[in-house]
Amino acid sequence: VQLQASGGGSVQAGGSLRLSCLASGDRFNKYGVAWFRQGAGKEREFVASINWSGGSTQYADALSPKGRFAISRDNERSTAFLQMNSLKLEDTAVYFCAARRGPPEEDESFYDYWGQGTQVTVSS
Repeated sequence: VQLQASGGGSVQAGGSLRLSCLASGDRFNKYGVAWFRQGAGKEREFVASINWSGGSTQYADALSPKGRFAISRDNERSTAFLQMNSLKLEDTAVYFCAARRGPPEEDESFYDYWGQGTQVTVSS
């Protein structure tokens, strides 16, 4: 499967963005999907994941307060989303979507397929 992430951009603190991850090349509902991010000079970190049906989601503790981010998917459109609200300066990073056959994991080493990344910049 090929993944294409989009939707990044520049936003002021407190604003919102919605990232999209469009899949092609295989049936999307075979895959667990996750979003990761990598800030400048930092290691890539887990953000959120969603299982094949959308019925199970996980979020990184670092996203506190809870509920700022929401992961979802539309298997008919072969697309996963990351809705990001109340953005903070520390959310600035390149965001990557990733997919793996089977249930999603928080460890990036489990993922075989990656999108190219989309830059999110939050300013004061």
